[in-house]
Amino acid sequence: MDTTPAQAARQELTGFKGQLIGPDDSGYAEARTVYNAMIDRRPALVARCTGPEDVARVVGFARDHGLPLAVRGGGHHGAGLGTCDDGVVIDLSPLKDVEVDPEARTVRVGGGCLLGEVDRATHEHGMATPSGIISTTGVGGITLGGGIGHLTRKCGLTIDNLLEAELVLASGEKVRASADENADLHWAIRGGGGNFGVVTSFLFRLHEVSTVVAGPTFWPVELGAEVLSAYRDFLPKAPRELNGFFLFASVPPGPPFPEEIHLRKVCGVVWCRVGDDAEAAAAEMAPLLDALPAPLVHGPAPMPHPAIQSAFDGIYPPGDQWYWRADFVNEIPDGAVALHARFGAEMPTWKSTMHMYPIDCAVHDHAPGDTAWSYRDSRWASVFAGVDPDPANAEIIKRWSVDYSEALHPFSAGGAYVNMMMDEGQERVRASYRDNYARLARIKAAYDPGNLFRLNQNIEPATPALA
Repeated sequence: MDTTPAQAARQELTGFKGQLIGPDDSGYAEARTVYNAMIDRRPALVARCTGPEDVARVVGFARDHGLPLAVRGGGHHGAGLGTCDDGVVIDLSPLKDVEVDPEARTVRVGGGCLLGEVDRATHEHGMATPSGIISTTGVGGITLGGGIGHLTRKCGLTIDNLLEAELVLASGEKVRASADENADLHWAIRGGGGNFGVVTSFLFRLHEVSTVVAGPTFWPVELGAEVLSAYRDFLPKAPRELNGFFLFASVPPGPPFPEEIHLRKVCGVVWCRVGDDAEAAAAEMAPLLDALPAPLVHGPAPMPHPAIQSAFDGIYPPGDQWYWRADFVNEIPDGAVALHARFGAEMPTWKSTMHMYPIDCAVHDHAPGDTAWSYRDSRWASVFAGVDPDPANAEIIKRWSVDYSEALHPFSAGGAYVNMMMDEGQERVRASYRDNYARLARIKAAYDPGNLFRLNQNIEPATPALA
């Protein structure tokens, strides 16, 4: 009988301290599951690693056996790039250490941490580092792709606050990447995704963020064009302390929303204003509200920063069907507004949504070549997400997302935020890195010449002739 990869791993990975799970093990069904239930892959081995030494052993095992290798932090990626069929999954979930240094204003985070775990630890010291908007998301994936969220306008992308990282390379070597050590690698991992190694630890800069004024303002979806037009003119002029992303959504069927508007389709803004000054926040939001009819709901209020960070968790638990597309946007002309209003009104399920995240202010403090994340000159990142718990609706939500994104793509900047892309091909990856792609390919050739880390938005190693 042929030896399975799981059996071979148990024989060969001497000194491995974590857990090796194969298809015949009782915990396999749970171990192979990722956030998006549309992804149903069956890896030959899931290796839950306890630290860099475990990771290095598994990297070497996959490399030496010629097996596909996926790396999973939180497992949220829409395309399921944290898992694979018939290969090896490095599961970083045991790497949960969070160490806050209040004096240095830094936090060191294990590669398996979730955003909420970091938010809670830093909040105890009245600080935060910018990240995403669903607290069950893995720190590793969102960071390596860029990191857009509620604090973007004030504090920048997550990668703008990444001071250093510890990685395991394709060779099994353990290295540190910072401005002073392996600076080329530090440049590449700030937006270049998981192409260059397995990050086992991150060191982030912290900002004084404790209480925020946050919450949604919703208008009827029929006002979509009017609200979006007003928003596109208002938001770029707002102070950088005020973040607000535009969305089409349906009102969640529960508190704090009035029962009479539960499941009603709406458009609106989800606000997050840094600081506890509700009067200042109201004054900053006023120009938008004054330009529009009275909203159905206007809910911004002072709250702890982790509260807004986790506000979407209950709406989007693991196990839903997801299909999303994305684009960067420089301008939102009237033609784009009309299309948004049309597709927003046609959301096929109550969990389906479109978000348009602002990426100006602090993001624009950096040049496109300062990090691998090249779209510093764009104004918004849009995502079109079809979501529903019922597998029977998978094709419906996919079709809406694809049709919506393809209709709006002619108005886009060309590329997309890699964390919100599906598996859309190499041309799309190149478009999303633009002029930075060639440099990324050279760095890839230096650190992963065999493209072991290819189950991602892949950057192919430069050939010698091109390097």
